[in-house]
Amino acid sequence: MVLTVTLNPLLERRLSYEKVSLGKSHRCIKDEFTAGGKGINVSRQLNLLGIKNSAFTFIGGGSGKIFRHILSEGQIDFNLVQTKSETRSANLIIDESNNSLTTFFGTNSNVSKEEADEFKQKLDKMIHNSSIIVFSGSSPCEETDDIFPYGIELANRYDKISVLDTYGSHLQNCIEATPTVIHNNTSEVEETFGIQLKTEKEKLDYLDQLYRKGIKLAFLTDGANETYASKFDFHYKIVSPKISVIDSAGSGDAFTAGIVYGLESSLVFDEFSKIAAALGSANAGVWETCSVTKDQMEKYFDRIKVEPVGKKMKIIDDSPNY
Repeated sequence: MVLTVTLNPLLERRLSYEKVSLGKSHRCIKDEFTAGGKGINVSRQLNLLGIKNSAFTFIGGGSGKIFRHILSEGQIDFNLVQTKSETRSANLIIDESNNSLTTFFGTNSNVSKEEADEFKQKLDKMIHNSSIIVFSGSSPCEETDDIFPYGIELANRYDKISVLDTYGSHLQNCIEATPTVIHNNTSEVEETFGIQLKTEKEKLDYLDQLYRKGIKLAFLTDGANETYASKFDFHYKIVSPKISVIDSAGSGDAFTAGIVYGLESSLVFDEFSKIAAALGSANAGVWETCSVTKDQMEKYFDRIKVEPVGKKMKIIDDSPNY
């Protein structure tokens, strides 16, 4: 059982127009609500991959009621902590004349200390019943900044696999808590820590820093560019095919779901790395977020290359000799 943890859920309203011109009035041709937030996206993708999971998040206000309904309609199993503050929302404006997307985000929720403490109490119990815990997305406010580090420490104490995909002010404390796996977007790391990760050496040095912290698996994605990864102190480059990008939003979450799928299914590193990259590529080629089927993923799988960088892991032939 996989548990996804989202501190900053997002109610998305997608509005499609034939053509958008600034300063003009427009009539919408399609209007739909979707439930977002990085962990929610991971849960949706895991459902399509056949992995049993549950999403844990905050909700509040009228937006929260709509959010809950969407989760139920989408058959996403969930547990919630109610907040007095309204669930964050965003309007996504799609211009069908040029396939462009413009997003307008609302303000983050203001979670109280009491609500954050309730979340941590419930999280402790849920980690007991999970094999993998995914800590995904940003922290909406200072009161929630310690939840991910707390959860990672619990996962380590209970001998569970923890997967981290976050950024912002709490990232350093999350790293210090030593998750089993970390996935980050390169630009998010650069912005969070004020560092440069432009060259291969800079990226590999950063992966080495994570390994020295005790993080066993690490992935640095960079949009359409190569992904760099580390398994212990061995480095890899994951190369995806060039595609026509429709909307890359959620591709990192699809990638994270692929890692979780591989770990939960006991697949080898090369295989689940290719699955993760294939899911990310397939997601970028459509408007829908983290709704990639296995058939769609498999169209990209064989086009993904996983190449060792630097020293290579020795393969021991332990096959029986009759």
